[in-house]
Amino acid sequence: MSENPSIPDKDLFDSRMQDAYPLRPGYQKRVSDWFDGAGLGMFIHWDHASQQGLELSWPLVGGVFALPGKGVPAEQYHSSHTTFNPVNWNPGELARLAKEASVTYAVFTAKHHSGWASWPSKYGNHNVTSSPFGKAGGDILRSYVEAFRSEGIKIGVYYSLSDWSEENYLPWKDEYRPYKFGFDSPIGTPEQWASYRKYLKGQLEEILTNYGTIDLLWFDGGWERSEDQWDTADIEQHIHKLSPNTLINDRLFSQGDYRTPEQWIPAQPLEEPWECCMTMNYSWGYVPDDHSFKSTYEILRTLIEVVSRGGNLLLNIGPKGDGDLVDEERTILEELAGWMQANGESVISAQPGLEPWQFYGPTTRRGDHVYLHNFATPGESVVVRGINIRRVRSVKSLATGEEFEFIRRAAINDTGATDPEGEIIIDTSNGSVSGLIPVLVVDISGDPKDVVLTNF
Repeated sequence: MSENPSIPDKDLFDSRMQDAYPLRPGYQKRVSDWFDGAGLGMFIHWDHASQQGLELSWPLVGGVFALPGKGVPAEQYHSSHTTFNPVNWNPGELARLAKEASVTYAVFTAKHHSGWASWPSKYGNHNVTSSPFGKAGGDILRSYVEAFRSEGIKIGVYYSLSDWSEENYLPWKDEYRPYKFGFDSPIGTPEQWASYRKYLKGQLEEILTNYGTIDLLWFDGGWERSEDQWDTADIEQHIHKLSPNTLINDRLFSQGDYRTPEQWIPAQPLEEPWECCMTMNYSWGYVPDDHSFKSTYEILRTLIEVVSRGGNLLLNIGPKGDGDLVDEERTILEELAGWMQANGESVISAQPGLEPWQFYGPTTRRGDHVYLHNFATPGESVVVRGINIRRVRSVKSLATGEEFEFIRRAAINDTGATDPEGEIIIDTSNGSVSGLIPVLVVDISGDPKDVVLTNF
């Protein structure tokens, strides 16, 4: 354990994260429908605590090592659920911005660890109905679902298994601090735990039956109990009885369909389907003092690297307490949209391309088109190695359609072969391969019989 009691036991946290659990047998059948190659998703962390400029849930327990900001008393944290009135919440505008940025799926925090539900749930009393917004008939979850669905974006819902305000889970108290990962807060009596599981399944049923098709459930917070205590197989059966095609992430322990590495990109492609979830700055929710936003270049680089390794990027935003977007988030989305308009086909519905040794940058592929992502402005030429050079028909700029001259080169003894492997050297000396991550497209749909090798 850490010598400083204010710092949680990160090693224990890491050991209990759900990456350690196998995915559910047969996961590939469901994932292959739309998740494979989805490219870019939007994560939305937002609830009443955003009105106080607080990260979701974690200040309630005193803060957490992985996020900026300190804790506040539990009473203060919960106080804004009775005053929450996001007058500038415009899910239609947000969905439009997401669509323009080529977002194909979204995940909204319907209920975070604090236990506050963003819809008028019949289970418990800690939900939107206690706020002015809810008393006026507002249903935040429904407004998100309807707006994003109308733009053709797949619908994901975040739901925390743990619940730090529900009476049968036993609400978090200030005297429990400091919070430690792996610290199993008291479960209470068997009757209370059974009641909590009924509450949990009841809320999931509301989500899956009252809001149309839910394409994805994004679980979190399971580390406070064991898989046996949660009885995750029973939860999975409950979900798929109600909604057979809903995907589940790996944080429902062994019942998941795909992996969720958080805030980092695996160095090598994973064997299973996966997504990287990542913030635009260091916070998930709205924390006004956190101005450390990533550049659009860095976010695009992350997206490209993730897709080139077979994953999707779930990029987070944290709207303000009144529902409006943070200026930096809006700018990033608009700049992403500009790049996507010209280059989006290289990362949406795309698969990993070449091996790292074949090109000095990430590559993706759609059919007979290989996309070369240039993180740095090339000098006089770009080289692609280890490809069937007689099949190369053309090399063009994805954004402008400009065609580039190239030569083919293979080992002398292979020049007479029917379909030799070699390399192409693309002439980029005119300086037009520039800008924010320019993309070159190599068309490899040619017939080898149509090419005579002469550049030797």
